[in-house]
Amino acid sequence: MSRSLHFSCRDRSDDRGGAAGAAASAASLARHRQARPAAGFTLLELLVVVTIIGLLAAYVGPKYFSQLGRSEQGVAKAQVEAFARALDTYRLEVGRYPTSEEGLNALLSKPPRAPRWNGPYLQKAVPDDPWGHAYLYRSPGATSDFEILSYGKDGQPGGTGDAADVTYQ
Repeated sequence: MSRSLHFSCRDRSDDRGGAAGAAASAASLARHRQARPAAGFTLLELLVVVTIIGLLAAYVGPKYFSQLGRSEQGVAKAQVEAFARALDTYRLEVGRYPTSEEGLNALLSKPPRAPRWNGPYLQKAVPDDPWGHAYLYRSPGATSDFEILSYGKDGQPGGTGDAADVTYQ
């Protein structure tokens, strides 16, 4: 069995039929539409929301990207310190630091003039710095036995912020 329900939109207060009933129903429908606000947003409301989103993006965006630059600097410092620890182990076993010509690759493969080499001293190949440039290694360094450095984002000596040099001396 099938049941169906039928609803009538006719105003019960006016049981007159014909044209008078239709007019009363139309008046009732008009009152109902006026009582309910229109659905959706106005153009002004949308512009206010878009402006607020734009202001938030303008405020948060630079802070986010400055954090990204600081994290790249942190990665470079951590890698340089890991190379320094591996170089100290190399020196303990071989008796000297690798020469500038041997470079950091001496931590991975035995140089010809290192008979007591017991490496590899790094688990993986020497990576580039976070900006895609090769780390520089000098032995002897300017103020110490060796120097490891990255020129930062710009790849040039000096600089500030993301372009600041990362060194280990």
